[in-house]
Amino acid sequence: MDQSVAIQETLAEGEYCVLAVQGVLCEGDSRQSRLLGLVRHRPRHGSQEHALFLYTHRRMAITGDDVSLDQIVPVSRDFTLEEVSPDGELYILGSDVTVQLDTAEFRLVLQLPFGSHTRMFLHEVARACPGFDPATPDPEFLWLSRYRCTGPEPEQPQPLGWDAAPETGPRRSGIGGGRYPSRNGRWRLEEARPRGRAHVCLGAGPRRGAASDWRRWRAGAGRPGAGRGDAGRCGRRDEELREAGREMSAAAGSRERDCAGVSDFDDSRSDKKGLLGDPASSWGQDTPDSLLTRQNKSKSEITDMVRSSTITVTDKAHILSMQKFGLRDTIVKSRLVQEEEDYTYIQNFRFFVGTYNVNGQSPKEGLQPWLSHGIQAPDVYCVGFQELDLSKEAFFFHDTPKEEEWFKAVSEGLHPDAKYAKVKLIRLVGIMLLLYVKQEHAAHISEVEAETVGTGIMGRMGNKGGVAIRFQFHNTSICVVNSHLAAHTEEYERRNQDYKDICSRMQFCQVDPSLPPLTISKHDVILWLGDLNYRIEELDVETVKKLIEEKAFQTLYAYDQLKTQVAAKAVFEGFTEGELTFQPTYKYDTGSDDWDTSEKCRAPAWCDRVLWKGKNITQLSYQSHMALKTSDHKPVSSVFDIGVKVVNEERYRKTLEEIVRSLDKMENANIPSVSLSKREFCFQNVKYMQLQVQSFTIHNGQVPCQFEFINKPDEASYCKKWLNANPSRGFLLPDSAIEIELELFVNKTTATKLNSGEDKIEDILVLHLDRGKDYFLSVSGNYLPSCFGSPIHTLCYMREPILDLPLETIRELTLMPLQTEDDGIQLENPLGIPKELWMMVDYLYQNAVQQEDLFQQPGLRSEFEHIRDCLDTGMIETLSASNHSVAEALLLFLESLPEPVICFSTYHNCLECSGNYTASKQVISTLPTFHQNVFNYLMAFLRELLKKSAKNHLDENILASIFGSLLLRNPAGHQKLDMAEKKKAQEFIHLFLCNSP
Repeated sequence: MDQSVAIQETLAEGEYCVLAVQGVLCEGDSRQSRLLGLVRHRPRHGSQEHALFLYTHRRMAITGDDVSLDQIVPVSRDFTLEEVSPDGELYILGSDVTVQLDTAEFRLVLQLPFGSHTRMFLHEVARACPGFDPATPDPEFLWLSRYRCTGPEPEQPQPLGWDAAPETGPRRSGIGGGRYPSRNGRWRLEEARPRGRAHVCLGAGPRRGAASDWRRWRAGAGRPGAGRGDAGRCGRRDEELREAGREMSAAAGSRERDCAGVSDFDDSRSDKKGLLGDPASSWGQDTPDSLLTRQNKSKSEITDMVRSSTITVTDKAHILSMQKFGLRDTIVKSRLVQEEEDYTYIQNFRFFVGTYNVNGQSPKEGLQPWLSHGIQAPDVYCVGFQELDLSKEAFFFHDTPKEEEWFKAVSEGLHPDAKYAKVKLIRLVGIMLLLYVKQEHAAHISEVEAETVGTGIMGRMGNKGGVAIRFQFHNTSICVVNSHLAAHTEEYERRNQDYKDICSRMQFCQVDPSLPPLTISKHDVILWLGDLNYRIEELDVETVKKLIEEKAFQTLYAYDQLKTQVAAKAVFEGFTEGELTFQPTYKYDTGSDDWDTSEKCRAPAWCDRVLWKGKNITQLSYQSHMALKTSDHKPVSSVFDIGVKVVNEERYRKTLEEIVRSLDKMENANIPSVSLSKREFCFQNVKYMQLQVQSFTIHNGQVPCQFEFINKPDEASYCKKWLNANPSRGFLLPDSAIEIELELFVNKTTATKLNSGEDKIEDILVLHLDRGKDYFLSVSGNYLPSCFGSPIHTLCYMREPILDLPLETIRELTLMPLQTEDDGIQLENPLGIPKELWMMVDYLYQNAVQQEDLFQQPGLRSEFEHIRDCLDTGMIETLSASNHSVAEALLLFLESLPEPVICFSTYHNCLECSGNYTASKQVISTLPTFHQNVFNYLMAFLRELLKKSAKNHLDENILASIFGSLLLRNPAGHQKLDMAEKKKAQEFIHLFLCNSP
């Protein structure tokens, strides 16, 4: 989730949050969560200035109300930021990044999560440093004066001079410098950067400008007015935010990335040492105080020792330069991948894979019976949880204390015969995944990335979905996925869709930003665990229990939904699951081994599963653990021997030498040339939110080449917004080929102009070869207009279904200004509200007023497409879909409106009177007639739903939260992102839900 919008809301005019990252402030044994924002200020006259803003927070920062300013660090000439690695701690590639921030006045140590987002943040900080040019005036930071604390300043640490002795701090390794040849074919280009004390810093320099009198900024009684004169926000909830600041921030929120493309080869491999240059030249010595600190660590903290940030090829080599690999390097890496069998051998390692749905409970018993009893000490632990926290706070704000509780329980339950290092923790609401390795294997773990995909309502909410960690173990790429799919016996299609969404949307950015992201399928080994929620069908509860009592598990397995869906190739194609020799793991009465005795009396089912895909994998055990009774599920474990490719150094060196020699002979011999299997693409009958894909193949000639789709002159992207090429860039060896998919998808941002005819399904793509020529591809087609993306007043004037109208009529009505209806111009007798809106609301009123979790559980994509077609053709009598699918279609309809129900022009008026019902009604009365009708109609419907809250479990707060951001939206082109306004929008809707007209 982008937390920079929350920071932006706290800033003044002219200040902009470039990027934000979650971190942990380390002060001795103290660990306090902080949100870091790089803030840019551009004065009217002069160059831009930057500062780091540090905020306390009590949950995932969604709005400005969730954060409180704690410190400000101007990025001045004496500002340095360098990576450190406390002596004695185990080093591991892919661990969290520890950075030390120094100015002339003080020092901070921060831990940042490993990954591409942190890389980008550090890169932006590097760019923000003023530099060493004496001709450049010193930054003055006058704009920071508004944030100065009015109370007495805290006692300051001793200033750290430019020549301060390095031995007083932790060992360090500056970002940058050196040419490093990895054994797997990665090189660092020499960087000409200033050096100091055997390491390179970000923006270090001996000069001190006007900022030298700045002290460490601490929020006292409250910060002075911050932006737009909003002094009332000073010190907002400071005390409670600080009290909650001790949480560890291991990827607590959802981070979703819009990337496209696939990887054709795995090139990001590192040397087992993972160091740039000689570590002895840059490491310092520990003070007695720091040694004492480590001696006093608790067991769980020792288990979580993997907190090093020595520069690694896999993570830090491109932080500063962000340069693309040269063609020669790319060829070498590709050839090394092709010839990998010549210099690697297979070695087995023991993997433990476990999954546990904990039903929102805290740990009440030790986890040793699940994690370590009766097995040899595994080399790798992959431990997944679902339903970590079922509270509304966790659902809406992604924050939960139970993350730390279960993390500690796992750390204490690991096998006692070995020492383990935590590699990564990733969580999305209640879905959490932990990865541990034996400490002796830590040096061989690299390229660690973690991602999340929410598959809840409107494809965004994280109550269902998946989290994943990918990493390189020696020379084998491994991806571990933990998922919680849709519930209820009849929802197997929804589960299938969740699985496909996770596969398509889970993408891991690579170290080289010029390479396309990796998908789950692009790994040598895939381990998939979780509460997949597939049930036993066609049998009644008593029959199921009887078969379990007889231990007739194979007879029962014949009715397992997952078995049926895998056989139909609907999900998990190519995956394997071991034989189920244990009784179903769901549903039990909490605290016992008794089957569910609640009113619903759920039938037992194997909801909790472990599957795998890849070569050289042997399953040694697959079992449930009845001893644990905390939840209504039983935990499941599977132990594997997995063959991992380990490098033979001598063979590797010989292979590399042969590749380089052959490359020398052919380099620059010819100009690259390719042939395309197809150059013209016609997409027929494109529909709203329905993906169409066409593909073509690039066949390479005798010369290695890099290809990329490039922008046409005066255009910001290589294609229009509704089109995407996957992959959009890549590399081809001689006589090789690659398939490119052109994906066409119309959504709310592009539908309106296609409806009006302002845009058409027409585009030209330019495929460019490095050192070669350009190839042109033609894209054409036709779009079927839809009520989705059409203005409210346009739909009111369409008495016929939109697909029954001539295109010219649709164009005229879509382009008709909103004010026409109030100008006395009547094209013909209009409808009071759009008929499509009435169809959906009436369907829900007739069928769904008592539906549990309405507007909170997603529907099926296939059913949405059916609903859309029924609305666009007017064939409402054929509408047949689940209540959740119709409810989600209604939300998508409101989201797609180019002008929201409450018009942009009245947006600020609504916020100003959000606490006054009379004034709010007055604002609604000023809306255009059609918009006013729609608003009143929706409020009446929602009030009817609330009358049935005992059945549907809805309340005013839930509905106000869901509909507030849909009915009230920031005006188009609104430059100041004030996300706190979201809360006022919800309060505005809340008034109408609680008061009858």
